[in-house]
Amino acid sequence: MPVHPQIKLALEALAKADLPPIHTLTVPRAREVMNAMSKARGGQPAPVEKTEDRKVPGPAGDVPVRIHWPKTKGPHPAFVYFHGGGYVIGDLDTHDVIARNICGGADVVVVSVDYRLAPEHKFPAGAEDAWAAYQWVRSAAPELGIDVTRLSVGGDSAGANLAAVVALMARDAAYDDIRLQLLVYPVIDLAMTSASYATYANGFGVLTADAMRWFGRHYLASPEDANDWRASPIKADLKGLAPALIIAAECDVLRDEGAAYAEALRAAGNAVERKEYAGMIHGFFGMTPIIDDAIGAQKYAVDALRRALR
Repeated sequence: MPVHPQIKLALEALAKADLPPIHTLTVPRAREVMNAMSKARGGQPAPVEKTEDRKVPGPAGDVPVRIHWPKTKGPHPAFVYFHGGGYVIGDLDTHDVIARNICGGADVVVVSVDYRLAPEHKFPAGAEDAWAAYQWVRSAAPELGIDVTRLSVGGDSAGANLAAVVALMARDAAYDDIRLQLLVYPVIDLAMTSASYATYANGFGVLTADAMRWFGRHYLASPEDANDWRASPIKADLKGLAPALIIAAECDVLRDEGAAYAEALRAAGNAVERKEYAGMIHGFFGMTPIIDDAIGAQKYAVDALRRALR
């Protein structure tokens, strides 16, 4: 199926901007481009009661987090959110609108995590920070007004990978408080061999096949790291995991590995739902308010969180 007409307009605008491909940029320049694109997107996020930036203990120093509280009376369930950006770009600000929309829409405390980025901090630094942040939320729940029995984790792209890894680690630690893992077009297998890498290699937005390989080279210390389940969750034992919702874009290099993960989770006996948006590209989830399916997908995610956490 061709891209959606609204996506076609967005791609035409991107072409007019004449931005160089990510894989040709330096890391600092790639970060500047993502920050600029995030600011240009605009949009009015859902209102929240208050927001606070903190630093929480991590394995290699403090990990910055941003906490959003909803307007209703607590204690609230919580959603620990990991931003996308290929483990190399992105931060609390680039994904702040998504975090606020989930907070206000799902009536949850959202803890957005600014994990260490590559190449300054190679794998498994991001996964270690993600796990540390989740553990901190569990320990700080009373102070934060969080019901520790109603937690969820999630993210988009690389952040969804980290959320999946945290769900695996929580299972191994015998924690049973994660009610949902919300995985938006997740990175699942850094071997990068699925057919969608060829089908949607170029012409479908910023995340090309070459861009993913650029991210992988910066993130992994060696190609062999792709065999580690903390980099490629599909290589893990998948039994006994929290229920999962996988949101997918049809025209995305990551589409097939997300579909394979849904099948593997289901085969291992887990509850899983996968919803694919036809004609959408990687990154569409954050393209509110200009893309109708972005609004719809965020509402779908919010409703799933409400059901899982009630």
